Amino acid sequence: MHKYLLAALASAAFATPALAQDGAPFTGPRVEGIVGWDRAQNNGSHDDGIAYGVGVGYDFQAGGAVLGIEGEASDSTAKDCSRDVAAAGDRLCAKAGRDLYVGGRVGAVVALGTLLYAKAGYTNDRANLSYTAAAGGPLASYKAHESLDGVRAGAGVEHMLGRNAYVKAEYRYSNYEKGFDRHQVVGGVGFRF
Repeated sequence: MHKYLLAALASAAFATPALAQDGAPFTGPRVEGIVGWDRAQNNGSHDDGIAYGVGVGYDFQAGGAVLGIEGEASDSTAKDCSRDVAAAGDRLCAKAGRDLYVGGRVGAVVALGTLLYAKAGYTNDRANLSYTAAAGGPLASYKAHESLDGVRAGAGVEHMLGRNAYVKAEYRYSNYEKGFDRHQVVGGVGFRF
């Protein structure tokens, strides 16, 4: 008799999180991978590249409303180079480096398994600069990087694929110090625990 009671209690304990997930599919911790278009701009000059990264978050769903916190680490292939800057044959390149983001999001469930959301938060980009001097030129080659603080705002849609997996599409704009900003359109695939 005791083993049947223990089996029933264990079964109920394991079923409870699944029931909670079914009633609020956008609740709980999540992890995702992202990839998409990235346009890095600085004082009128820009370059397009591919953004890629990973993100984590935790969402709370109450009825049709969803509130969440999230973080992301990403990088980009966006790079802009100019030749003959200080002397014939030299090269100056600026590259958008790693980007760290932490923020929040608020959304509304608009259909079964579909969430529309807006997001905002703090972002920090590492801008990389490299100069390759021309042979016999007046300057020496160098590399430098600088961390730039900024803010990010965006909006997106997320759709559940079954109980735990989801896909998403998102536009976001980041504005950093020293005239640097970026526009991104990314897609993601994630898993909610």
